[in-house]
Amino acid sequence: MVAEVVEVVVVVVVVVEVVVVVVVVVEVVVVVVVVVVVVVVVVVVVVVVVVVVVVVVVVVVVVVVVVVVVEVVVVVVVVVVVVVVVVVVVVVEVVVVVVVVVVVVVVVVEVVVVVVVVVVVVVVVVVEVVVVVVVVVVVEVVVLVLVVVVVVEEVVVVVVVVVVVVVVVVEVVVGEVVVVVVVVVVF
Repeated sequence: MVAEVVEVVVVVVVVVEVVVVVVVVVEVVVVVVVVVVVVVVVVVVVVVVVVVVVVVVVVVVVVVVVVVVVEVVVVVVVVVVVVVVVVVVVVVEVVVVVVVVVVVVVVVVEVVVVVVVVVVVVVVVVVEVVVVVVVVVVVEVVVLVLVVVVVVEEVVVVVVVVVVVVVVVVEVVVGEVVVVVVVVVVF
């Protein structure tokens, strides 16, 4: 009877020890599973955080790069437009200045041509008037000289005639006196 009780006690002790071992093993397994789950969760959280951070950083970098590129493109476009507008304005001003200069030169040339033509016409008219006046004066002088020559010729003719008449008269008178004297002397 004692032996049976001892056997039963031994069996109970063995069973209790087995139960304790099983409980310990289960606890260890549970702890290991919990640790594994915690590690997996931590790893997953870390991976998710890293992925999210990387995605956010990439998105921010991409957005910043796009914004910078857009700003650079806008600045370049604005600068190009401003330069083109300035160049066009300068070209238009230069063209306007050239046109004004050409118009001024044309007007000056026309004025100079008109002045030269007027001066030439005036000079020609003055020369014609002077020539006509000189010709008229020369003709009048020639006519006067001819008249003077004719008058001088007439005077010379008259003087010659007078001299001849005087000589003839003197000769006749002297001849008569000589005849009278001779006659008186003879008689």
